[in-house]
Amino acid sequence: MIAAMPADAAAAVAALEPATLRVRPEPGTWSVIEYLCHLRDVAVTTTVRLHRARTEDRPALEPMLNDLRARRFRYADAEPRATLAELGRVVGGVADEIARISVDDWARTVTRLPGEERTMRWLVRHAAHECRHHLADIARVGRGDQRRGAAVAPP
Repeated sequence: MIAAMPADAAAAVAALEPATLRVRPEPGTWSVIEYLCHLRDVAVTTTVRLHRARTEDRPALEPMLNDLRARRFRYADAEPRATLAELGRVVGGVADEIARISVDDWARTVTRLPGEERTMRWLVRHAAHECRHHLADIARVGRGDQRRGAAVAPP
């Protein structure tokens, strides 16, 4: 799922009219390009989190601060082709980090929020969930459907 994300995202974007890529269907809901940037940053963050989980003893992970990233890094102004290319590169980093996980490493833990402990296995599953979830968001927003969780055929 994670390795296929760049191709799936490219196919989802290719199916949309270019004019729809920057349209927010409602305040508080990201546009397609903003979701693409978020997917890229999820991959970057996942790579760093997996590395830290593998090399540090129970590291405390920083939150992604998604909306702050979207504003400060100007997601809405990003170029789709460049963002898709970046997504392809950074997913390679996730794959590299997953390949370094030994059998014993899967149970290594991190903390995210006070009292919340997660394993490396959970981090990888969560990244795969984010891929699936946000690819569905891209399809939903791209076709102008404002309802979260609206049925979407997989890309």
